Order: sequence, then structure tokens, then C-alpha cells
Amino acid sequence: MKANSDPVFNQYADMDFSDAKPVAKVPALVALQAAQGGKSRITMRVDNATLAIFKARAEMMGGNYQTLMNEALQQFAQGRTLADVVRETIKQELRHTHA
Repeated sequence: MKANSDPVFNQYADMDFSDAKPVAKVPALVALQAAQGGKSRITMRVDNATLAIFKARAEMMGGNYQTLMNEALQQFAQGRTLADVVRETIKQELRHTHA
């Protein structure tokens, strides 16, 4: 994702964040993020080819590769296979076509 593709990028582009603190060092922000975010920062190793695929898909879709990877992990955790996703999509399209 290019920085200027963010709709609010220009609003903050000229601001100086050189003295900014990371969220982890501001207790109020840590608490807010924990209450609202529902996500955890992790470090994991991913094959270069796999990462390239997610980045390319995100670029094509105008999204973010981490979000795509999170969605793929959610589907896997829920036991959904690619075949399940394809089946659901076809059913939705058939319903939409016949409606």
C-alpha cells in the first residue's frame, strides 16, 4: 500500500513525529488498544514466496497484506477450506442471479 493511498495521509503528511513514543510506552494507549483492538502483535517467519503472494493480492485489491493473512488464518482456524469458500461464493452468486 502506498502511503498516499490512505485518505487521511495528506492531513498528517507534514507533521513531525520524530519524538513520538510507541504505543507500548504510553499506558493509556496500551489500555485503549487492548480494550478496542482485539489484536496482538506477533513476530513469525513466513516463506518469501507466501509473503509475496499476499503482498501482490493486497496490491491488486487495494488492501493490506496483513489483513489478508489474518483472514486466511481465521478461515483456517474455523476449518474452512478453499473448497468451502468457493462453494459459498457460487451459492451466493446463484441466489443473486435467480433473485
